[in-house]
Amino acid sequence: MISIIPKPTDTPDDNSTKMVLDELNKMEVPFRVRYLESIDPFDTAIENETIWACGIRQNGQNFEVLNALALSNRVVNPPEGIVTCASKVATSARLVRAGIETPVTFFGEARALAHDFLDHWGQVIYKPVYGFDGNGIVLISEKEELDAIEPPFYLQEYIPSVRDFRVFVIEDEAVGAIMRQSNSLTHNIHQGGCGQAVSVDDEMADLAIQSAKAVGVDYGGVDLIERGSEYTVLEVNGTPNWHCMTAPIPRLLAEFLIECDF
Repeated sequence: MISIIPKPTDTPDDNSTKMVLDELNKMEVPFRVRYLESIDPFDTAIENETIWACGIRQNGQNFEVLNALALSNRVVNPPEGIVTCASKVATSARLVRAGIETPVTFFGEARALAHDFLDHWGQVIYKPVYGFDGNGIVLISEKEELDAIEPPFYLQEYIPSVRDFRVFVIEDEAVGAIMRQSNSLTHNIHQGGCGQAVSVDDEMADLAIQSAKAVGVDYGGVDLIERGSEYTVLEVNGTPNWHCMTAPIPRLLAEFLIECDF
């Protein structure tokens, strides 16, 4: 049996969960919709199911319940992967350890060390560790700007860009991609960026697949930026949307869940 955990941020006009449920219904595949908030992992008969967490709240209860369910069920994505992707520090650490090209990063509480990082690069990007949808990302050029931020500091070298790419990976395949453009610092769709479907070249596909494996997700949205003639990985989203993609992502995800359930 397939159980579905709906994405908390779904809206009537942007409902990722429903898109996949519609595909399961078309294929006449039975499923249940469940809510982590109503599950007590110490009083449940949920076993040997495939559980798809389209999205979860960034709180302890959701993470812990999903972790407990993973002991006797197949959870997609695995809780460890979702937790890793929710933290920019954990994501960067795994990318670096896997030898994947990603911006040079600093993380710490010491302002003096943060100042040293800024002095070295001249300009840096500050990102909230648990941020999403491009919120809170700012370009820092002066120490006074850095001092206005409360530690800890997650900082990265600034790589100027006029666009970025999101590559959607399912298991060992890059199934679709979009190019995002904007006049702002980030090109996120939620920050006013415009998306356009593009083909996935070999370098893009290899890097995205490696990145998804490095952070431990079955599927994910891997964000890439160009550095000269090559790509570098900005982050991996473990509960991604697929805005503007022409690839049939909901159908592909539904088929993947069916495959996992057998």
